[in-house]
Amino acid sequence: MLTDIQKQAQDKMDKAIRVLKQDLLTLRAGRANPAILDKVTVDYYGTETPLNQMANISTPDPRTLSIQAWDKSALAEIERAILKAELGLTPNNDGNVIRISIPALTEQRRGELVKIARKTGEEAKVAIRNIRRDANDEVKKLEKNGEIPEDDARRGQEDIQKLTDRLIKEVDQIVSDKEKEIMEV
Repeated sequence: MLTDIQKQAQDKMDKAIRVLKQDLLTLRAGRANPAILDKVTVDYYGTETPLNQMANISTPDPRTLSIQAWDKSALAEIERAILKAELGLTPNNDGNVIRISIPALTEQRRGELVKIARKTGEEAKVAIRNIRRDANDEVKKLEKNGEIPEDDARRGQEDIQKLTDRLIKEVDQIVSDKEKEIMEV
């Protein structure tokens, strides 16, 4: 029972780390990365459709994204969706392909992106701590119901705390790496 609680907590915490990594991928770090368009959805025949499900997104060079829609009639809608997403990017539509030049980041924009990265990291830490709290509550409930002895409950809570501490350090490292990437010139 105790190992089940610890395993569930670890799985949920690992998912929080995966979500953090995915969210940080969408932050623009001065070079073209198709992941920055992952959250863009396009109104395609009345349905909000993720851009990456209706077009091929590639990086022909380090400062350019190229979007080739499978349905050329959707190019205008794709262009509109990119502008609406407020990514600070300006799409150029030539009728066949949409090209987006990734401008060099200003010092001010870099600072804003670092703040966003830290905020995202803090949200991941909060999620991990909430998972720890829930797991500890489960352990206390088992102890209270007499299903496990007090020593096992204490040991279980210590293990959950060690796991939490390790993953909080991992979050800090991931955010730190992203900050370095953003601040690169």
